[in-house]
Amino acid sequence: MKAIIIDGYVDEPACFGVPPYISPYIRYIAGVLRERGFPEENIHYFTIDSIRESPSIANELIKKAKIVTVVSGMTVPGKYLRSTPISPGEIESIFSASNGLKILGGPIRLGYSLEGGKKAESKLINATDVIICRKDIEAFVYDVLERKTTNPEECQHRFRSVEEIGRWASKGAFIIKKHPDYPRVMCEIETYRGCGRRKHCSFCTEPSYGSSDYRPIIDVISEVEGLYEKGARYFRIGRQPDILSYHAKDKGGQIPEPDPEAILSLYKGIRNVAPQLKVLHMDNANPATIAAYPDECREILKTIVKYHTSGDVAALGMESADPNVIKANDLKAMPDDVFQAISLINEVGRARGSNGLPELLPGINFVHGLKGETKKTFELNYEFLKHVIDSDLLLRRINIRQVMAFPNTLMYGNDELVRKHKQIFLKYKEKIRKNIDLPMLQKVVPTGTILRDIMCEINDGKMCFGRQMGSYPLLVGIPTNMPLGRFIDATVTRHGHRSITGVPYPLDINTATIPLIQEVPGIGKKQATDIKRKAPFTSKDDFIKRIGSEEILPYINI
Repeated sequence: MKAIIIDGYVDEPACFGVPPYISPYIRYIAGVLRERGFPEENIHYFTIDSIRESPSIANELIKKAKIVTVVSGMTVPGKYLRSTPISPGEIESIFSASNGLKILGGPIRLGYSLEGGKKAESKLINATDVIICRKDIEAFVYDVLERKTTNPEECQHRFRSVEEIGRWASKGAFIIKKHPDYPRVMCEIETYRGCGRRKHCSFCTEPSYGSSDYRPIIDVISEVEGLYEKGARYFRIGRQPDILSYHAKDKGGQIPEPDPEAILSLYKGIRNVAPQLKVLHMDNANPATIAAYPDECREILKTIVKYHTSGDVAALGMESADPNVIKANDLKAMPDDVFQAISLINEVGRARGSNGLPELLPGINFVHGLKGETKKTFELNYEFLKHVIDSDLLLRRINIRQVMAFPNTLMYGNDELVRKHKQIFLKYKEKIRKNIDLPMLQKVVPTGTILRDIMCEINDGKMCFGRQMGSYPLLVGIPTNMPLGRFIDATVTRHGHRSITGVPYPLDINTATIPLIQEVPGIGKKQATDIKRKAPFTSKDDFIKRIGSEEILPYINI
């Protein structure tokens, strides 16, 4: 009795599951299968990338499996370094090989956007014998295996409860050992989902999950403990729309009052059960919550900085700096509110941490093509970012995208501004990358900064690209090929708009290539060639005597 879980990857406003991340959905389904009697060794897990690499191995198992589940859905699609989300054609191909129960679920239930499209279509695939879960795939799998029905449509499509995932998350922790990146796997942790606002952002899919449904603190801690026991060392508390509102108190207004004690119990509890974790990051924070409750949020942010690991990012859903767009789309915060949030996060988290990055910085999300957008909107957004950088405040990332409208959101059918403003959008985006992103990155990681624990992920020609494990990691290019999967430290040498170039730290000057040597701050190609010609050196004194330069000594090893 075999079961197959296929990870087609997810990317939602409040959940991420693209390698090296693994989403909660995968672990919940694995827990359901264990609870329904499947032995761990009979539960097989594949990412879509691993199927592409070895299709014959996967297909043989798929043919024999009693149940095949595919999890997918990109409701806020982005660009990914070494992974490509599953396509409808691949979904159909996988299910065509199966003789068992075929179940498709995840945020893909909300629709699928074809490549280049800005509007999601509800028609996903042509296969007629595939069950598309209209609510939670993990709940459907649980129910269909309980009923042992020959007609799965008899099962009700429903949302799972927090009590159920409290069980399934722990029982499914074993599945991370079957991830192709294990043990370098980032576990996305859910604290709650859904949106408690009375009016919802016009484009967001998070309200499709209903009102905020907080998980018990002890359940989240137990889940982390179970993952830690299975070898997990990288965690992100990312599956929630606003970490500051976890177990918040409803006071009858638009914004619930944060509970600093709940966040303290959560973070302290995680540290107690995972004492040697390597990354503990967060994701979303509502700037309106910070503006409404600055004292409570300052206390929460201090707790996060005390118990997390450095390089953390609080992603703020600003969406627009245009008051007209904010009102027309029921957005969360006015520009002054967001600026206050950026200032407070800088106040608490700006200090540089042990991995070379500031402890905690804000990120900003902009969405274009929303109702009420005009040419003035682009100017107001740019002016806001200019005000931030001129005020000597730091942003870790600026995410700029055009809206993708999903069925059952207010924006669906109102995407004409995406087409109308396409050229304006492209020029404006390039202007921000050049005038804001580049100088901001130079402030966040100045030349000479040493970044710790960069994982080498891909070799592309004569360059290796790597990232630290974490929330919105910075892309680092190293001008040589490196062993993939290896962790290295690197010195920052140059800056791009959204990435940096670096060299391994400390650089072995006796074996380094000329391209690596000339990347060291203060060294040009001519001097790099001279150093390479005179190598090897027996000591730093020997290096100084023969080269006559001391400025690169802090970056090299002899």
